[in-house]
Amino acid sequence: MDNNIIVRAATPDDVHFAETITTEMAESAKARGTGIAQRSPDYVRMKINEGKAVIAVTKDGTWVGFCYIEAWEHEKYVANSGLIVSPPFRKTGVATEIKRKVFELSRKKYPESKIFGLTTGLAVMKINSDLGYEPVTYSELTTDEEFWKGCRSCVNYEILVAKGRKNCMCTAMLFDPVEDAKKKAELAKTVVTPEGNLEQHKKREFKGNFKLFERWVRFKQFVLLKSWKKQQKQNEDDKKKSSFLSFLYFW
Repeated sequence: MDNNIIVRAATPDDVHFAETITTEMAESAKARGTGIAQRSPDYVRMKINEGKAVIAVTKDGTWVGFCYIEAWEHEKYVANSGLIVSPPFRKTGVATEIKRKVFELSRKKYPESKIFGLTTGLAVMKINSDLGYEPVTYSELTTDEEFWKGCRSCVNYEILVAKGRKNCMCTAMLFDPVEDAKKKAELAKTVVTPEGNLEQHKKREFKGNFKLFERWVRFKQFVLLKSWKKQQKQNEDDKKKSSFLSFLYFW
């Protein structure tokens, strides 16, 4: 990452970036053809003032990136949402550093909460996997209706509804502090055999299989989109057929 970029917890002095941040969120979602929960500048200001946001800026004060924290179900679940990086600073490693900082902030503020995320971006999935997230089913996420309302602004919302909120184009990932503690305990049991090999009493790490997972994600998205288009065509055909039969009946 560029040494000229500083990634830190946002402070009230950063609220003047709110308009820029929300504008770039909307533009980025539009360019990707996907959606994120639309947030107003006032909402971003609130998160900054609550100390629940991480911001990246250059040493001369230029905005670079942003991410914020949301808590659900009485702080049982936490989401690191709205990750956005200004176009000139993309592919510099700053997104990874922002994710790390907001993850650390989440663990500090909500040490017992499960941290989850929904994303279509493979780069974000890779960052999440490096932080200890695992892919999970949607049923393992929060059931808080306020969270799911945020998906209404997404272009894929109809797919989510059609799938009974059990699947969509996004991949669900979760960091469970209890499971993480168990993994670390198992890792502590690692021993070195006389042959010099490591024996680890744990399952193979997910992040070691990320390339395979990446192919699975692309396949899942392809199947979902194909199925959705097929269903849409069937609905249109049924509608035309119904209109034609109604015409014949009244004729």
